[in-house]
Amino acid sequence: MDLQFYERIQRDLREMEAAGLLKPERVLTTPQGGVVGIKGRQVINLCANNYLGLANDPRVIDAAIEATRRWGAGPASVRFICGTQEIHKELEHAIADYLGFEDAILFAAAFDANGGVFEALLGENDAIVSDSLNHASIIDGVRLSKARRYRYATNEMDALERILKKVRSEGARSILVVTDGVFSMDGTIAQLDVIASLAERYEALTMVDDCHASGFIGMGGRGTAALCGVEGRIDLITGTFGKALGGAMGGFVAARQPVVDLLRQRARPYLFSNALTPAVCGVSIAAIDIAGSSDGDKRRDRIRHNTQLFRQHMTEAGFELLPGEHPIIPVMLHEASLAQTMSAELLEAGVLASGFYFPVVPEGKARIRTQMSASLTVEQIEKAADIFTDIGHKLGII
Repeated sequence: MDLQFYERIQRDLREMEAAGLLKPERVLTTPQGGVVGIKGRQVINLCANNYLGLANDPRVIDAAIEATRRWGAGPASVRFICGTQEIHKELEHAIADYLGFEDAILFAAAFDANGGVFEALLGENDAIVSDSLNHASIIDGVRLSKARRYRYATNEMDALERILKKVRSEGARSILVVTDGVFSMDGTIAQLDVIASLAERYEALTMVDDCHASGFIGMGGRGTAALCGVEGRIDLITGTFGKALGGAMGGFVAARQPVVDLLRQRARPYLFSNALTPAVCGVSIAAIDIAGSSDGDKRRDRIRHNTQLFRQHMTEAGFELLPGEHPIIPVMLHEASLAQTMSAELLEAGVLASGFYFPVVPEGKARIRTQMSASLTVEQIEKAADIFTDIGHKLGII
């Protein structure tokens, strides 16, 4: 036994705790929703990715039960051996049709989807141009590839063009520009209209991680490409079924047929992970159907109204908010210890809202990230804003 190893781990944990960087896990005693149970109390939930409010919807629950009864608990295999059931193909076709692509491929998680793309599709003669604030899964996925790597300052289109011009002049075989559709810590939406135009000018491919957009952003909830008017001009979209589209788990890549076909042969997280459970597939198919319906339109309208209402109350109270229109609304506190303290005070007062701090966000940019959803009522939002205000005064934030 290496005792020094365990002593080092304990020391690291103590240092993280002293710096206010430990991330607590709060155990829910109820299903996910606008109100959840924690330690016998009901609290308003402002930190779930449950944007459309479908995680506890009876229709998706019934779909999970029906899929389990028909297809079993799980396929007990990877896809290429004997883990592909009809319901997997049904889900792939459903998400591809919804987003306007020829096909899609499923992964155990969206992290795996981003982790499996770059190594499988690009080699040492290619180049990847990545936004500096892209999700950790993109960063890790890019590292697995032998392609040349470049980063541009987040959402800075002049910087992107300079790099594209440089990379193209250096003779790269293929160039892939990759960006989050929505940057999850800030709620900022990528300028996909400009990115698509630049990619076309320099003969580059485009990839968008739309985890915080699929189902509720843009016309019909089809994501940031729909919002920015560039549907059909994006080469690959990655996303998840763990947020708006049911809240379960699993990821996908939607693209042209040859791209999906090659990923089935080469993407290691796909080849060496069990197929999604039938329950997850059933939930996700039902959620996609709801997202594309008139009910989905009503839920998106509710999200927009809730977002505007909470922003208005918090701005009037004097909080520093990052600007934007997305239902992610960061309340900036800057200090990690203050974010932890406020999060604990909010929970005690009846609001679940998590603090985010280094290394999740840069040092000095600590915040409470709030998220609006269709599952929240006007009364709950107004009550949550009042609680924020009371604690903001108590802690000297406002």
